[in-house]
Amino acid sequence: MSATVPTLTRQHHQRLRQIYRSAGWPCHDMLEVELLAAGLLERRPSPDGFESLRVTDAGVQRLTEVYARNKASRTPHEALVERVATAMAQAGRLSWRGLMLRVPLPRGLLGEQPDEAAGDRLQVQAFEPDDGTPPAAPAHGWCMACPDVFSVRHTTVEAYLEPVVHEIKVSRADLLGDLKKPAKRAAYLGLASACWYVLGQDAKGRPIAAPEEVPAECGVLQLEGEHLVVAREAPRRALERLPFHVWMALARSGPTIRLDDEAQGAL
Repeated sequence: MSATVPTLTRQHHQRLRQIYRSAGWPCHDMLEVELLAAGLLERRPSPDGFESLRVTDAGVQRLTEVYARNKASRTPHEALVERVATAMAQAGRLSWRGLMLRVPLPRGLLGEQPDEAAGDRLQVQAFEPDDGTPPAAPAHGWCMACPDVFSVRHTTVEAYLEPVVHEIKVSRADLLGDLKKPAKRAAYLGLASACWYVLGQDAKGRPIAAPEEVPAECGVLQLEGEHLVVAREAPRRALERLPFHVWMALARSGPTIRLDDEAQGAL
C-alpha cells in the first residue's frame, strides 16, 4: 500500500461492507476517497451519467480478513449475544446490548435492613419542609440491571412494545451463580414482559443446563448447533409502558443495527 494512503480504520471497513451490501450508491465523503485510493473501491459510471461504487477483489479480500479477525476475537459469550441480538432484529424487533438500567425493588428482596434506609431519609429531609414529622423511608431500593440483550417490538404504540430480556449464559458455573440472585431476575421481570435465559454449550457440545434448572418465571432457549431452540416458553405479562429513565437509556445507547439497515443508512 502506498505511503500516501492512510491506515484504514473500523469506519472504513464498515463503509466497505455497506457498499458491498447495497447498490453501491456513493456518499461522496472522504471515507470513500480513501477507500478508492486504497484500491478497495472502484467507480462505475452508468450510461445515464450516474456513478456508483463497486467493491474490488482487493476489497472483498479485505472484508474477508476483517470478518475472520473479528470472529476470532469474540468470546463465546459475545458470539452468542450477537446471535441473539441478530435474531431479534431479524424478527423485526429493536435490540440493545450492554444497557445499565435502574429498577426499583422491595428492600427485603435486596437484602437491606430498615436502618439501611437512613441515608434515603436524610436525602428526603433535605428537600421536605421541616414540620416536625419524620419522613417515611422509601419502600424500595434500587437494583442495577444489565441485560445482555434488551429488545422491543418495532411499533409506534407504547402498549404494544412487549419488551423482552435475554440473559446469555455459556458457563454452567456462571449460570448457577446467577440463579442464586433472585433480585437480578426480579429486576429483569420488572423491565420486561418476558425474560429468557439463553444457554450455550459445554466443550462436548451439550447444553450447560436442563430447562427445569431455570426458574419457572423465565423461558429457556438452548443453542443446538447453529440454531436457537425454544426449550421452554417464557411466561408473558402485560407491560403498558416503559419508565421514562429506561427510554432515556435506550435513546443514549441506540439500538443494535442489522447489517441490512447499515446498508440502507448509507443510501
